[in-house]
Amino acid sequence: MHAFSDLALAVYCPRKLYYRCEDAREVPDAVTTRRALAFEYRTLLDADDSLLRRRPIAVAPDEFRTNLTRTLDRLDRFEELADPPERDVLLTGRECRGVVHKLLEGPPVPSIVSAGRPPENGVWAPQSVRAVAAAKALAWERETPVETAFVEYPTYGIVRRIELTTRRKALYRRAIRTVEAIDGPPPRLADDAKCAGCEYRDRCGVRTRSLRSLLGL
Repeated sequence: MHAFSDLALAVYCPRKLYYRCEDAREVPDAVTTRRALAFEYRTLLDADDSLLRRRPIAVAPDEFRTNLTRTLDRLDRFEELADPPERDVLLTGRECRGVVHKLLEGPPVPSIVSAGRPPENGVWAPQSVRAVAAAKALAWERETPVETAFVEYPTYGIVRRIELTTRRKALYRRAIRTVEAIDGPPPRLADDAKCAGCEYRDRCGVRTRSLRSLLGL
């Protein structure tokens, strides 16, 4: 049974996943604090600049409010996202299990909260895989199709709805195969941007193939 977070990390860097599996897993306090913003949308919409500056938002207060207002206007399920009926729900599917930060009802839709920066469009590949894994686990538990999911970037006031497209499902399958194939340290990525801030850089070894090659992309 694979964890949602393992699948996401397999897409980002299989070698980091290998080292992470050897260590105890704890969510850093900074990540927890940023994710908490996803449960304060209504308060943050009405907050003045001084309050917003005391919160861990990643953009200027005006930009944050603009982003959040656009999210409110665009998403028909914003009220449920702002006050979800279920939080931090453990889902167990046929292949994977993990926690979704929010679970909407009628129809059921999972939401994954990211502490990081959103891409210009859509969501990052690791978060896409995690959202697909959550949707599949939810569908397995509820015995009902789940073809959409949300990924939230609360430090920017941005929420993205994604569809479980054929391409996203294919990336999820590749992540499953990557996790199942790990029996030792995978090749290191040739990606200085990812390696620069990695906590395992000192023991990571030499560069070989890229993640794109490893996943057969």
